Amino acid sequence: MLKRILYALSMAWRYRKMLSAYKCNSALQTSDILALNPLFLKETGIKILILDFDGVLAAHGEIVLSPAIISWINSCIQVLGEEKIFVLSNKATTTRAEYFARTFKGVKWIFPTRKKPYPDGILQILQLTHTAPQEILVIDDRLLTGILAAVIANVSGCYVTNPIIFFHKRPIEETFFMVLRKIERLLL
Repeated sequence: MLKRILYALSMAWRYRKMLSAYKCNSALQTSDILALNPLFLKETGIKILILDFDGVLAAHGEIVLSPAIISWINSCIQVLGEEKIFVLSNKATTTRAEYFARTFKGVKWIFPTRKKPYPDGILQILQLTHTAPQEILVIDDRLLTGILAAVIANVSGCYVTNPIIFFHKRPIEETFFMVLRKIERLLL
């Protein structure tokens, strides 16, 4: 864990200007994933979506997605194809992956050896799909994990500024991640 934190901090320093752009440039962010139009993404050259789970698709610790998120993913499947959507989460569990397999037959979970911000999962997807880096979009709610991994891997990112949280259900965990997000924004 300490090694990953030190790596994140050193890479954040190296890529601080690019990460700062995600904090300031509205073209690189969305308030929520439902605001992203899959057809628009395809028209702008995106062929592969890499989605974070916690904060982007569901609140921390959840397994089941909301009907609105399910509908959005189904729209992405219709536009891009089910084999073009991946989930890359630092809290990947077999329970979540099994839920996805039942709900979305072709959406794949990636279980890299090293967690984000290491770009291993993104590089694995690049290799699996034989896709150019500019055709991939990583959607994440954390600047120093998923967005940093996208920057390191030289793929596009979309920073979710208003993540999904269930404060009433998991107040300690959600508070922890709210504080982390604020620290990330302050550091950059």
